Formats: sequence, C-alpha cells, structure tokens
Amino acid sequence: MSPVRALSILVLIAASSSASAETTKFEDAAAMLGSSCAKDIVDNCRGVNLDAARLKDCLSRNQDVLSPQCKSNYVQAFDAIQKRVAARAAVTKLCERDANKYCGSVKADRAQTLDCLLAGPRGMTINCNKALTEAGYR
Repeated sequence: MSPVRALSILVLIAASSSASAETTKFEDAAAMLGSSCAKDIVDNCRGVNLDAARLKDCLSRNQDVLSPQCKSNYVQAFDAIQKRVAARAAVTKLCERDANKYCGSVKADRAQTLDCLLAGPRGMTINCNKALTEAGYR
C-alpha cells in the first residue's frame, strides 16, 4: 500500500468518525496522522480494517518499531478526532432548549434543526453557540 493510499484511508477514517477552544478538524487530524505515520501504517498495520479504534490499537501495539515522529503524533491525532466526535455528540444536548424554542417546526429532522440553529436565531444560549463552534459546524 502506498503512502498516498494510506493517507487517503486515514482521511476516510476521520470523516466516518463524524485542543483548543475549537476542536481540530477531522481532515487536519487525519493529515497529521498520514504525514507522520503513513509508512508505519503500511509497514506494521497492513490488513487492519478501516476503523479508527483498530488502527490506533495497531499503532499502540507496535510502538517499539514506530518512527519517532509517528510515536509523538498518533496519540495526539486520535485524541483530536475523538474530541471532535464528542463535541458533535454534545450539540444535541447543549442545544436542545434552543432547538425547542427557535426551531420547533423542524424539530423532527435533525439536519433541518442544525440548519436552523446555524442560522443563529437571536437569543440563542452561549453554550449552544459554543457547542456548534467546537463541533466544527461553524
């Protein structure tokens, strides 16, 4: 498997999983992982299913043979992906009140509710605004 193909696979992993005040983008975390670990993934994790958890486990099991750059970056990249996933999961809870108040007519459709919230109804709570930003929707 070529390093370019490994990087493509990592981008797919990050995108399917759907640091600072704003979390790292899936694409940025996958790019960091690809640039740091592509050769290590090809050499040590060939045949690992396209699953972020299994890839992380494989890299963890093979730490003794990983390049220094991969060792220092892969945990950070997977943590960034996990933070973004958690931030997206938190939006539903943190924006529930605002969704009921401002987007009641589309409440049954999550995508339309998200569009409504992103339109920024006047008076939305700070927590909902922050959650939308951290989840990468803005």
